[in-house]
Formats: sequence, C-alpha cells, structure tokens
Amino acid sequence: MINFHLSRDDFEYDVRGLLMSFFPGEEFVKNQEENAAPEEKAELTIEIPEGEGEDRIAQKNDMKRKLYHQLAAMTGKTLPWGALTGIRPTKIAMGFLEAGMSREEICREMESFYLVSPEKAALAADIAFREKEILKNIDYEQGYSLYIGIPFCPTTCLYCSFTSYPMSRWAPRMGEYLDALFREIDWAAEHFKGRKLNTIYIGGGTPTSLSPELLDRLLTKVSDSFDFSDLQEFTVEGGRPDSITTEKLQVLKKHPVTRISINPQTMQEETLRRIGRRHSVEDIRQAYQMARDLGFDNINMDLILGLPGEMPEDVADTIHQLEELRPDNLTVHSLAVKRASRLKMEAAGTVVAGGTQEESEEMMRIASEGAARMGLAPYYLYRQKNMAGNLENVGFASEGKAGIYNILIMEEKQDIVALGAGTVSKHIYADGRIERCDNVKAVEQYMERIDEMIGRKEKLYRD
Repeated sequence: MINFHLSRDDFEYDVRGLLMSFFPGEEFVKNQEENAAPEEKAELTIEIPEGEGEDRIAQKNDMKRKLYHQLAAMTGKTLPWGALTGIRPTKIAMGFLEAGMSREEICREMESFYLVSPEKAALAADIAFREKEILKNIDYEQGYSLYIGIPFCPTTCLYCSFTSYPMSRWAPRMGEYLDALFREIDWAAEHFKGRKLNTIYIGGGTPTSLSPELLDRLLTKVSDSFDFSDLQEFTVEGGRPDSITTEKLQVLKKHPVTRISINPQTMQEETLRRIGRRHSVEDIRQAYQMARDLGFDNINMDLILGLPGEMPEDVADTIHQLEELRPDNLTVHSLAVKRASRLKMEAAGTVVAGGTQEESEEMMRIASEGAARMGLAPYYLYRQKNMAGNLENVGFASEGKAGIYNILIMEEKQDIVALGAGTVSKHIYADGRIERCDNVKAVEQYMERIDEMIGRKEKLYRD
C-alpha cells in the first residue's frame, strides 16, 4: 500500500495519471483509511505552494518531476514518456518548433524538462516537423473539418469503448438515423457556408455497416450539401472486413472519397475469435484486394498491440503478413483498456491483455521497424489512459498519403464539426481556447433530440 499526500487537490488528475502509469491495473482510492501494517506501507509527500497562471503551470510540472523521480526510485523503472501524462505530447514538440527551436533543442528540452526517453523525444520531434509540412496549406482561421459518425457495427469487439450498436438490430432503422443526421448536415452546410471545408472523415462504429443504398444516400447528401473546392482529404472507414462488399466499395469509388480504412487489428485467427470478430484473416486479404482492384490508392490499416493472448512473435507474424499487402497507411495502437469496454468488464482472470512493459515496448519496436520496411514514416501520435507499456498510438504513412484529419484532431488547431450520435465538436478560438459540445450516444435519443443536438452546436459556433 502506498499513502500519497498531496497538498493541492487541483493537481490530483496529474498525480493519478502518473500513479496509473507506474502501477497499471492497480486501484486508487481517495481519502481512505488504510489498514495495512506499517511495514507494508510506503509514504510519498509532495508539498506544492499556492500559485496561479504561469506560476501554477510551473508548479505542476515541478511537482510531476519530483513525483516521477520518487516513483522511479521506488519501483526501479522509468517510463518512455517520462512525467508526461497528457494525450498529445507532439503538441509540446510542435510548440517548441513554432518557437524556433531546432530538432536537437526540442529533443533536449523534452528529455530534461519532461524526462522523456531519448527515443520518444526524437519521435515527437520528427513527427512535429512532418506535421508542420503536411498542414502547411490548411487554413486554421477560415477552414474547418467535418466528422460524421455512423454508430453501427457487425458485432462489438472485446476492447471497444466507442459508440456502436449491432447492425442486425438497427438495420430496419438505419434510414431513420440518416434522416436525423441529414438535419444536422443541413444545419452545418448552412452555418459554415463561406468557410473552407478542408477534410471530411466518416467514422464510427463501422460506416460500411450501412447497405450500399444507404451508403450512397449518405455520400450523395454530403456531396450535394458542401463545397469541396478546398477539400484536401475525404476519408471513409471501411473498418471491419465483414462489413465490406464489392458493391459498397463501388459506391465509395463513385464519390470523391480519397482515403479508406480496412482494419484487421491483428492477422492472427485465434485472436480475431477471442476479441469477438466474426471474420477471418483471409476475409481481410480479400477486402483489401477488392479495394486495390477498384483503384483505391490510399488505404489505411489499423493494428492493436497487446491484444489478449498475443506476444511479440504474434505481432511479428502480423507485420510480416501486412508487408505482403503493403498498405499506404498503418496506424499502430497500444491497447488501452477503457472502462466502457467489454474487456474491462470481464471477470478477473478470464482475459489476459497487454503484457509487461518490456513486451509492450518490443511489440512497438517490431511494428515500427515493419512500417519502416514498408516505406512508411511516423506522421502523427497520441496517447490514452491505461495504455499497455505506457506507450502511444502512432500513424505511419507513405509520402503524400498521411491522414490530415488525424493530425488536425490531435493538434487542435482547427474547428471540428462533428455530426451523428456520440460525436464531439470542437471550436478553436483565436487565443487558443478550446470549447466542446457533444451529441448524446444513444441512437434513439439522438433521433428524438436532434433539435437539441443542433442547438448545442448553434450555441458553440454562434460567433
């Protein structure tokens, strides 16, 4: 048992983040009397003076460094991302770059001030330089991006915490869902008339859960509603291979879709069954080949490292199989066990996910080296809570095929107008302030309360 005494409650979130990184899977209870024997206890105390504004930020960072050193001494281990607990470490590197720092200076600052490992500091710096180049033609002031959520899936994967509902149950009402969604689209098209639409991302769920007819209806509505003169990217997540057909790919191809995803998560048959996917590795290969045969030249594939039962050798085999396919994008996720996922809710001992920090780091090394062999360079990165090995999610892409929307959602430099059940819109102010509003997650509630959802965005973007 560890007793941690913190003199400032407003730093509790950051403290908890570091504790969770050093002690993954452990329970943290606030203000609880402990019953452990004295020899079973460890005491940590950090005294933080009062402060506001910049002083408060400096005090928080100083507190995190002190706590990190104490926890590292107590556990005998270090963390790849040091004292950083936020989900957007590349924003820090980007800030340094925009302040005129060189790559070497950025790395040095991240290592000394945030205690980041040399490898992760270099990764963040390299990605910041790539992001700046990729975003050079994006209009932050007059531009915006559009996200459209389709919250249906063939089944719910074991690890999933996204808004998704079984397509078998909702198939009779998917048209009704689109009716409500189209009212939001009409509002967005009118409200943002005269501004530059830079990227569109249709995600989920699994957008290809829609029938070919409904998918065509959706894409036609989007094309008819918005001006594509400044559009730089149009992504549709094909997602799960068991939702992809030739007819649906043909629908995507007849519209101005520039980028699609076919997401295996793993190329191991046993793991696919374990996580609740009702398709085979061969189904993945066939869906990918169908897309190539139809002329899609920017295909993303997602992998998740640390899935239940998988070891580094399984990841190496998956990477070997993907090298044969050679996708244009590869997004590598370190497994994050979310409270809302079925994996989190399984009884203790029935599912083994993740692995040791060393195994997690080895899996990421295998994936990164495989991406390099495929000619894919890292171009965006983000982190989540409860990630295996305290690692990160990294997007790799070939030259000219990076996912622009992925960078924009992470760097938070442009308004994101999000439509559909369970989506979150962001408004970026000129002074850097960010405000958000969300849509309800339940499909039925979304359809019944669509006027309220539009009203929320009307209030968020009224200036």
